[in-house]
Amino acid sequence: MFSRNKGLAAIFLVVFIDMLGFGIIIPVLPYYAEAFGADPTLVGLLIASYSAAQLVGAPFLGRFSDRYGRKPVIMFSIVLGFLGYIFLGLATSLWIVFLSRIIAGIAGGNLSVAQAYIADTTDTRDRARGMGLIGASFGLGFILGPAIGGTLSVYGFTTPFYAAAALELVNLLMVAAWLREPSGIERRAPTSRPLLGISPLKDLLKHPMVGRLLQIRLLYLLAFTMFEAMFILYAEHRFGLDAQLTSYLLVYIGLIVVFVQGVLIGKLTSRFSEWQLIVAGLTMITLALLGWALTNNLLILLAVLAPMAMSAGILNTVISSALSKVVGRDEVGEVMGISTSIGSLTRIVGPTIGGVVFQQLGTGAPGIAGAVLTAATLPLAIHAMNRKSRREEK
Repeated sequence: MFSRNKGLAAIFLVVFIDMLGFGIIIPVLPYYAEAFGADPTLVGLLIASYSAAQLVGAPFLGRFSDRYGRKPVIMFSIVLGFLGYIFLGLATSLWIVFLSRIIAGIAGGNLSVAQAYIADTTDTRDRARGMGLIGASFGLGFILGPAIGGTLSVYGFTTPFYAAAALELVNLLMVAAWLREPSGIERRAPTSRPLLGISPLKDLLKHPMVGRLLQIRLLYLLAFTMFEAMFILYAEHRFGLDAQLTSYLLVYIGLIVVFVQGVLIGKLTSRFSEWQLIVAGLTMITLALLGWALTNNLLILLAVLAPMAMSAGILNTVISSALSKVVGRDEVGEVMGISTSIGSLTRIVGPTIGGVVFQQLGTGAPGIAGAVLTAATLPLAIHAMNRKSRREEK
């Protein structure tokens, strides 16, 4: 696929390098914040500030890219990311650390622009495969980044930050040289819709299929982020695993997600419709969450985590692909931005809910709560799948 589409290869590298830089600072950031006097609550807020800024920034970056083009907005976001890492390395107080993460979070909204670029440069047959490759690059960067960051941290806390900034410069040069603006896209007139404000978002959400897909994405991601946030505590309290053994399980999950998104999704979408895959993914993750909640056997846990990871790879990819097909080409960036914002919101709300139910109800409670959420989305998905099938038969 890359051989036929150099733009796709460039976007793959853009997202990979972005996530590599993001992952590099993860092992160091809490310790760095503590050096400025941050307590655990402030460390949690610092981590959440990135997602909060991404929640706000993603729809607007997507909307700007619909108006002014994908390439200039991607380049602008990379410059913002570079500044965020530089400010982080040069910070002299905690508020500058917070500012740096907010800047980086806004820049991180460029995932919506990358997805819009995929929608611009692939046909409907290859759309899900293209979205899957973006997800795979995201996952690979996130798997490799923390390992690199942990290694670099022995040379000082700021070394990973400057390494991430250097990666952003490489990214910027690569985009300037390789990435071409998609051709044949009709831009909206400057006065057609406001660039700022929430009225365009409300208009998109009134679209029946957009609303349905985003609702499914919201509930599914709430369940999955509860799983992500509580998994380390779950592994410790239920199985007595240490950090090293738990990290192996997380890598196992990540590798399955990357395989599904990078390799398997193209084969699946050639045989099944997107709505069939959404229904299958929701069914798998519901059963997997229940299994995660109930098992006391490590081998069974390994078996349960495989469909959990597979469903995550399928749902993340196919929902994005389906969203890009139900709106006009001049709205793809905006709807991808809303989708990215939902992901950011769930990374704030999901861990909070997961922590409360874990503490109050026990180690299996986040899995059961997540299964309830994903099961609740199944009737929505089945109804949409049947409705689409009836339309196609007419």
